[in-house]
Amino acid sequence: MVPFLSPVNQIDPSLPQSIMNAHATRSLLRRQLPTGGKQISRNAVGNQYRCFSCSVKKSQQPQSTPPPPPPKSSTGTTHFGFETIEEALKEQKVAGVFSSVASSYDTMNDLMSLGIHRLWKDHFIRNLNPGRNPLTSNTAQEKGWNILDIAGGTGDIAFGMLDHASTINNDAHTKVTVADINPQMLAEGRKRALATPYARSDRLRFVEANAEKLDMIPDNSIDLYTVAFGIRNFTHKDVALREAYRVLKPGGVFACLEFSKVRNPVFDAIYKRWSFSAIPLIGQLVAGDRDSYQYLVESIERFPSQTEFRDMIKDAGFMIPGQGWEDLTDGIAAIHKGVKPA
Repeated sequence: MVPFLSPVNQIDPSLPQSIMNAHATRSLLRRQLPTGGKQISRNAVGNQYRCFSCSVKKSQQPQSTPPPPPPKSSTGTTHFGFETIEEALKEQKVAGVFSSVASSYDTMNDLMSLGIHRLWKDHFIRNLNPGRNPLTSNTAQEKGWNILDIAGGTGDIAFGMLDHASTINNDAHTKVTVADINPQMLAEGRKRALATPYARSDRLRFVEANAEKLDMIPDNSIDLYTVAFGIRNFTHKDVALREAYRVLKPGGVFACLEFSKVRNPVFDAIYKRWSFSAIPLIGQLVAGDRDSYQYLVESIERFPSQTEFRDMIKDAGFMIPGQGWEDLTDGIAAIHKGVKPA
């Protein structure tokens, strides 16, 4: 059993000691993390649904009716970290944070995850197994997947998806649209794309868009919707989930990688002490920006628990495969999934 990709409720007693040294933690992970992700059933588009790392059958859950339309704009309050602000201000304040950290985004995630976010992302991509393998697919008339990566401005998830589709599934047709509300993050992604084979390919595009209002994406057009370390910053997470439901094809999958709630109380105390004491200080020293890093730490603490977020996905109309999430590093992060009924 690999402790850093542990199943739910399994507590690794070595975690508190290993987490005390980030370098040791990463070394341990490199030795222990499996090189191959869990390979998953790859059902055809015409089948009931495309379920990654699960074997849910349609008969196990009642058919969900389409979710209600998003509510009209509210003039209420919301949270910006631990601060309560007017909803209308949150988008602007979040934009300020990510404009500030765009050029040091990987450094930010290294600090937030003790460097483990790179392994989590690799696992996330392998687990979803993007691309249509011509040797195993029974839908030869369809070529590639249409993937939408939300809040993916810097492009690391998109590049990984395309690499996996090309090298693992021999799929040169899968396409990824990277959507982000922040132009600075998109600029960073476009710059990084120049070092990939996809810079001048129609397989990759970057668009400025709000996850709560994806007007440029047609209904029932996306095979896989991904969002990594982004949804906790949305003003109306429920509205974004309904938009995800709308744009996905029947059988399409919503997949979210996000910081979550640590299971082990001792490990949780250590991680919170690191987060609230060290990360803002290091943010000041490394990036000259304490406030942005303070917000990001607080936004993790404010994000719903695994069960609460699972229920939000279900309320948006999705079927939930299994328990609905996989804990990573004992719950520092989690992968959530939902399937749009066929």
